[in-house]
Amino acid sequence: MKSQEVRKQFLDFFESKKHTIVPSAPMVLKDDPTLMFTNAGMVPFKEYFLGNATPKNARLSDTQKCLRVSGKHNDLEEVGKDTYHHTMFEMLGNWSFGDYFKEEAISWAWEFLTEVVKIDKDSLYVSVFEGDKEDGLDRDQEAFDIWKQRIDEDRIIDGNKKDNFWEMGAQGPCGPCSEIHVDIRSAEEKAKVDGKTLINMDHPHVVEIWNLVFMQYNRLADGSLVKLPNQHVDTGMGFERLCMVLQGVQSNYDTDVFTPLMSEIETITNSKCGNDEEIDIAVRVIADHVRAVSFSIADGQLPSNTGAGYVIRRILRRAIRYGFTFLDTKEPFIYKLVATLVKQMGDAFPELKSQKNLITNVIREEEASFLRTLDKGLLLLDNVIAATKGDTVSGDKAFELYDTYGFPIDLTALILSEKNLKLDEKGFEAALKEQKDRSRAATKVETDDWNILHEDAEEEFVGYDTLETPVKITRYRKTESKKDGELYQLVFNLTPFYPEGGGQVGDKGYLETPNGEVVYIIDTKKENNLIIHLAKNLPRSTDGTFKAVVDAKQRSRTAANHTATHLLHQGLRKVLGTHVEQKGSMVHSGNLRFDFAHFSKVTKEELKEVEDFVNARIRENLSLEEQRGIPYDQAVQEGAIALFGEKYGDAVRTIRFGKSMELCGGTHVPSTGEIWHCKITSEGAVASGIRRIEAITSDAAKDYFTSETEAYNNVKATLKNAQDPVKAITNLLDENTALKKQVEALIREKAQNLSGDLAKEFTDIDGVDFLAKKVDLDAGAIKDLAFKLGENKDNVFILFATEQDGKALLSCYISKELVASKKLNAGTVVRELGKHIQGGGGGQPFFATAGGKNPAGIDAAIAEVKNYLV
Repeated sequence: MKSQEVRKQFLDFFESKKHTIVPSAPMVLKDDPTLMFTNAGMVPFKEYFLGNATPKNARLSDTQKCLRVSGKHNDLEEVGKDTYHHTMFEMLGNWSFGDYFKEEAISWAWEFLTEVVKIDKDSLYVSVFEGDKEDGLDRDQEAFDIWKQRIDEDRIIDGNKKDNFWEMGAQGPCGPCSEIHVDIRSAEEKAKVDGKTLINMDHPHVVEIWNLVFMQYNRLADGSLVKLPNQHVDTGMGFERLCMVLQGVQSNYDTDVFTPLMSEIETITNSKCGNDEEIDIAVRVIADHVRAVSFSIADGQLPSNTGAGYVIRRILRRAIRYGFTFLDTKEPFIYKLVATLVKQMGDAFPELKSQKNLITNVIREEEASFLRTLDKGLLLLDNVIAATKGDTVSGDKAFELYDTYGFPIDLTALILSEKNLKLDEKGFEAALKEQKDRSRAATKVETDDWNILHEDAEEEFVGYDTLETPVKITRYRKTESKKDGELYQLVFNLTPFYPEGGGQVGDKGYLETPNGEVVYIIDTKKENNLIIHLAKNLPRSTDGTFKAVVDAKQRSRTAANHTATHLLHQGLRKVLGTHVEQKGSMVHSGNLRFDFAHFSKVTKEELKEVEDFVNARIRENLSLEEQRGIPYDQAVQEGAIALFGEKYGDAVRTIRFGKSMELCGGTHVPSTGEIWHCKITSEGAVASGIRRIEAITSDAAKDYFTSETEAYNNVKATLKNAQDPVKAITNLLDENTALKKQVEALIREKAQNLSGDLAKEFTDIDGVDFLAKKVDLDAGAIKDLAFKLGENKDNVFILFATEQDGKALLSCYISKELVASKKLNAGTVVRELGKHIQGGGGGQPFFATAGGKNPAGIDAAIAEVKNYLV
């Protein structure tokens, strides 16, 4: 059964059980402060489990793309080494929110596996929660009784809390679960060892295939459990593992989910799987990782140096490294796999098709960049090896290569072993642990349980219509972190405060009590459908009614910038073409940032045309046309632009200014005239195929023009109020260029005269013409002088030193013949001598330079250099 058919049969089955089939949510999470990625099928439905929202249908089913590479669920280092772990995977799931429970969930799972896709019942085992004394929980007898009606009791296994009690996190909804395991070993193997003994033992052919979670409890901050008001079902089945079972193979990588990619890798790299375990692992790693990276880019997450972008970059670099080391690929090639992936999965996930060019270009550029990093890292590692005394390379040095330069530690270890050197692995692990501990300590947040003051079905946002309204606090809790200290999170029955999301910052403002006490709201965020207001302190009394007031000045500036991003988007599409798509934005009160897909630099003329277009729309004073709560399909049909990677509900909000129409939940000005003016301050590349514009509007634009006028007047005054300042500056530059040429000519003449005198100062050291001297020349003249003195000789060793502007420079020249015969290296010489001048450097074996901040060390360097020849 082909994988596409497996996916369809699952969704069709649950549709027949009155489930609404929903599309996969984005794998990259943009507005969830607790997670970077969707790491389980239930993540898009957290707000329903927490009771913060109600789904239109209590029964849902989907296939959800997931990524597990960070935090609690981290499978990255296992990927490729075994046959069933992946970074990106699909999770097939069916969900009940307060509707059906254990009887239906178990019955339907069994029906689908044994009757629809016809898995042999004798190859299946199930587990139930055995109970836990610490939590005061009994065995899940209800699940056991349901299972024993369908499967022999000797195939039902008791599982402990680790395996059979599922928790969302340290706090939150949780409950017992039943896992379904499948044994796909041969009959001979089954006869030798009972599959029951291999459950949860990491056997590659006795694996968990489906987990049925019965959410009954809520875990509080103190670790205790309380029953949830409603019981829910959360199931997840590994799509790739199901395909392995149904296609009769022994590895996920042998299914048609992966074989097209792996065949293409073999073709491109001229490799062959099945003969060498290292090659097999490399091909599996690359096939897995290109899926994870491609889906992430399609969802709007580009590789970067921070946050989720760093995780994606790390995955891709791991794939590149495996190709570099084990498949002997020194040129970009992974980007070529995108076409195969799109052909394979584009129908099920149309974002792959629409973003194919972007994905291809970003991966190609990342590959080229990292291969350059590897080349640089190899040189740096050579330097580390040269400076190592003994047979063990310092863990700290290896960590510096890994942390600062991105050079993979396993590649370091491999190269060292080839050179009969050891790596101080304990030292490296200690440095890595220290860094991780610092990072965890900086980001760790301790969160208390919610104090519920008033039951409230749904928190209403009224901030589109008012900046001030009476509110009640419905719940609050305290958090504490190293970064922010002690904060309180407040939830109101309704709020005018816009929560951070869609690229727009959260509102600030204050709460005022009837007696005049003020509590300042320093930020507003959204978590699991709750709008959370952050404050340094609580009001003396949390009861009663408060006046919630948004900072109007900040909101106005932010709204102006947000509207400007819409006009910029429209202007870019008009000037550059309709291929331009928004790929991210950041809207503050002071400025705005807009990222967009475009594959060449935007010229000054094009930028001016875009800016002029935006300002023309501002002068037209276009009124805001807003639609709230309209069906998504209707909005798109009417021309609203939807952004890939954003999660939209069934009902959406549209924003229109003239011909600019987008789906948007942010705040905007009533009319474009309030923006005053838009000034683009910068434009540049942030990734292959992604450009970034930064701009200012409103008060910031006014301040900008005031500052520019003042600077112009100062320049004019400096030029003694020249009638034509540009011409005056041009004349000064021309004069400066002429003077520079005169100075350079004088220096060359000085060096020419000096070369004759220095030629007489060489001394013979063991057959080598040696000269070490401090000279008063710049770097360029010193290099010319050294090469002139060394021409027509094959045994010259020169060290020149100079002091320029309070800094020291060492330059070493060694004739190429001498480099070969005496195995000398100018780079090594200047690196070692550079310690005297508190600096460093490098270069080629026959010529290298080192700079430093301690000219007083020049004499010591000159005195020591003879040691290289004796």
